Order: sequence, then C-alpha cells, then structure tokens
Amino acid sequence: MNILLMHLASRRSAPWLRYAWAGALAVMVMLSGAAARAQALTVLPVSIEMTAGQLTAVLTVIAEGDAETSFQVRPYAWAQPNETDQLSPTNELLVSPPLGTIPPGGRQVIRLVLRNAPTGREATYRILLDQIPPPATPGTVRLALRLSIPVFAEPATRVAPQLQWRIDSTGGRSSLVAVNSGTRHDTIRGIKLYTAEGAALDVEAQTSPYVLPGATRRWRILGMRPLTPGTTVRLVASGDGGAIDQTVRVDAAR
Repeated sequence: MNILLMHLASRRSAPWLRYAWAGALAVMVMLSGAAARAQALTVLPVSIEMTAGQLTAVLTVIAEGDAETSFQVRPYAWAQPNETDQLSPTNELLVSPPLGTIPPGGRQVIRLVLRNAPTGREATYRILLDQIPPPATPGTVRLALRLSIPVFAEPATRVAPQLQWRIDSTGGRSSLVAVNSGTRHDTIRGIKLYTAEGAALDVEAQTSPYVLPGATRRWRILGMRPLTPGTTVRLVASGDGGAIDQTVRVDAAR
C-alpha cells in the first residue's frame, strides 16, 4: 500500500509544510520498525527570489538514499484570497524537466523560466515537488514526499510590503489581522502579543509566515474571553524589514 504525505502549511487549504534550516531542506520520513521506508531528499534552495529582470532560476534536488528516486515537479500560481492559501495551475512559470529519476547519491538541476516579467507588483508562485515511490514489496509501506518551494519574482519597478495591523474581537474570540496593501510579500515570524498591563497573550502557532501583496492574514488569539474593543495590545514580531514593535488597537470585527 502507498501513502502520500500531504504536508499542510495552512490549517485551511494549502497543501504544504516546509522544513528548512541552514539554507537547505532535508526531509526524512521513517515509521517505527522496518516495514515503512522513504527516500531522503535534499532540495536547494528552500525559497527562490527572482530579482527585477531575472527570468530564470534553478532548483537542485539531491537523492540522499541508497536507491534511485523518481519525482514530478509542477508550478502553480500562489494567492491568498479570503485569508487562505490558494494554488492554481499556471503556464507563466515553466519547469524543466517536469519528471525525472535520480540515482542514489545523485542530483538533478531543475530550471525555472518565467515566460513574462511581472509588472506592477511581485508575482508569487509555488513549486510542488512530488516523490514517486516505487511499488512496495510485500510487508512494506512506501512513503511519498511532497515538498513546496515558494517563488517570488520582482517587477522592474520598486516593490515593498505595507502591512496594517488590527485586532478583531467579536463572537467570543479575538484575532490578530494583517492586511498587506503593498506590492511585495512580507515574512512575519515570532509573533508575541501583550496587554496594556504587560500580560502575554497566547497566539495560535504560525503555519506559514508569508503575507502576500494584496492579502489578509489572521492569527487567532487563544483564551476564554475576547479582548475589549477600544483597548490596545502590544505586538512584537519580526518581518523582512526588521523588528516589529507597535501598538495595535482592538476593534469589533468587520
């Protein structure tokens, strides 16, 4: 029997979870006992940023296991409508080769090509790389991996994120909300909230740090009571532009 691991980077709909450290991405899935097996893959880089005028990039996939591994690569346009991550098939970003087999210890270079340079604001994509496992032998389970690599492409004009923050509080719950009215994504990490009295508030764990241009992201504030509209909360986090430390007003949800 084959099992496909769908790594989820969004609690709603996005089909990915990224594992990244030290500029590399290594994924190894093993279940207890000898009956479950998966090939280890390393993918470099873990995200791709194409600067203004750049229409090509490369992704390197390395097979770390002791057997050959086959893969499929597909490009998707990436958007965040209605506070969710959405992937749509696209022909604006091409990948070559879209299919392949890597010998043990070998590597494959995958080339990415933009058909047209973006205009006005940053273009955002996702590359899904699926491992294609060989048929399982009797008594074993083959585990397939799905990796998702973000791709950001800048236009010729200058782009920048522009986030506005607020707290929505209604219906028995409160949420931190970020609206990016800018032309570039922002990457938000390490969110912490404090009341005016200095008490820390629990915020749901981040599943994806990206707020795309034109998008809205929401993080639920955990607790028994909603925050009172008209009060303020201190937000501490980090973004692409550096440290974030500001006062955020609590509003009734819109």
